[in-house]
Amino acid sequence: MEFHHDETEKTLRTRRFTHLVGGRSVPGLLFTAPGEDKPQQLVLIGHGASSSKQEGYVTALARQFVRHGLSACAIDGPVHGDRRQDGVLQGTLPFLEFSQLWANDPLMTDHMIEDWRGVLDALLELPDIADGPVGYWGVSMGTILGLPLVASEPRIRAAVLGLMGLVGPTEQRLAVDAERLGCPVHFLVQWDDQLFHRDVAFQLFEAIGSNDKVLVASPGGHGDVPTGSFVSSGQFLIHRLTGTYPRRAQ
Repeated sequence: MEFHHDETEKTLRTRRFTHLVGGRSVPGLLFTAPGEDKPQQLVLIGHGASSSKQEGYVTALARQFVRHGLSACAIDGPVHGDRRQDGVLQGTLPFLEFSQLWANDPLMTDHMIEDWRGVLDALLELPDIADGPVGYWGVSMGTILGLPLVASEPRIRAAVLGLMGLVGPTEQRLAVDAERLGCPVHFLVQWDDQLFHRDVAFQLFEAIGSNDKVLVASPGGHGDVPTGSFVSSGQFLIHRLTGTYPRRAQ
């Protein structure tokens, strides 16, 4: 793992890195508390299509986790962020290219799982990252690629998923992997989701094999997830990983 940039604000240290996995250069960000000596448990954050690891909600979630004694990591998904050569970090082009890749590359999901696992292995060797239970937060594309990761990675002990349903090119795989999920799951649904209708989202939630799962539905379209849902889903992971009940900052 090679670190390229290290930036520290008052409450957040952000390190930019790349890590070689299976011949692929995986770009990522590691978020930790400045000056923290005690190893911190880790949350993996999977961003949605048309955005990147630098998306505002990724950093906001990372701040929430770090504030409660955790660390966080985000990596760019396929054809997103620093994996691109054209510098386009968000918008229609990455979304369309991802849709094409989802439909035509049967290895895309497995490659993303390999990328996450390779990064996770490397991060757990760092002195400021605790070798303990890991969390995962990822909705929309973060669920398309993250649900199979959670199903196959025993180190992940709690997950936030959603904004996705039993639909699309990998529908059958998602159904099989959903049944394999055994960790606690917090599942987000947008009631008027124009990309993944709530009915198929309900089907995916029902397919999840865990007995410890909760569905939270909010009004609005796919991109209208309220701030409260980000905060409460983050609190879910904090509680599951640390055993504490975090209070929302005033």
